[in-house]
Amino acid sequence: MAVDATIGFEKEFNRMLGQAHQQLGATGLRVAKFIDENRQVVLASSAAALGARIGTSDATVLRTIQSLGFTSLAELKNAILNSGKVSTPADDMRRTLVDLEKATGQALDGILRAHAEGFDVLQSDKCRTQMATAVRLLDGAKRIAVFGIGPSSALASYVSILLARNGRRSRTISATGSMLADQLLDLGKGDALLILAYGRLYREVKAVFAEAKALGLPTVLVSEADDTPLAKLANVCLVIPRGRPGQMALHGATLVGLEALVLSLAAARPDAALASLDNLNRLRRATEVQTKTTK
Repeated sequence: MAVDATIGFEKEFNRMLGQAHQQLGATGLRVAKFIDENRQVVLASSAAALGARIGTSDATVLRTIQSLGFTSLAELKNAILNSGKVSTPADDMRRTLVDLEKATGQALDGILRAHAEGFDVLQSDKCRTQMATAVRLLDGAKRIAVFGIGPSSALASYVSILLARNGRRSRTISATGSMLADQLLDLGKGDALLILAYGRLYREVKAVFAEAKALGLPTVLVSEADDTPLAKLANVCLVIPRGRPGQMALHGATLVGLEALVLSLAAARPDAALASLDNLNRLRRATEVQTKTTK
């Protein structure tokens, strides 16, 4: 039975749980309880990841979701996103600090473990395939526009600089509100978009995807899950976790993944990359000479 995502998730989920209580069994109830108490984790996880976290199989997770009345995990995620009941950064930090205290009391150990988990994803066959697909799509562009707002704007600026140094025309899109319109104004034929976005479909990312679609521009999304409404808008989704779901966002694995993407693009056109870096060195020398002369 499909679920109207506009209905209050809290009320609707409890109603479904009450109806399905008898048929769920102990494991199913445990899965349902986890979903209800860890919505941010659900948004960022696959069925297999949820099963591993709860201590059951992905098949059991999917059966439970269907018993609750959702046709799929993607539909459940969509209902959660539309409910507005997602974690705030403060909620994520509280869970992170509690987890650190339970584990070792040492922030460094917890952060290193979270990054190690992210690096495992980067080394997976699935991520390698997504990376290769993203490189092929971006390689054909005359210019790569990198979108990111909030903390992701710093990553977008860094990636844009790296792309330019490696012989790729690039620019950033990082404005919010009505100022975003000015940055979208010069998008056109030959451009491709590299979009850093997570969670819900907020208005800025909606506008970016809408303009890309209107102009027929290819899009690569870097996000934490590939089965969300956000991911479905992109031509390619490169899934890189931002730390542990439901905890403080960590960008270490994202940074490594983006640097790998840039290096892969450089390898696709090595002559252009080397010529650009030689030119960068020339310009640096010219700047150094000018600085010494003016002293």
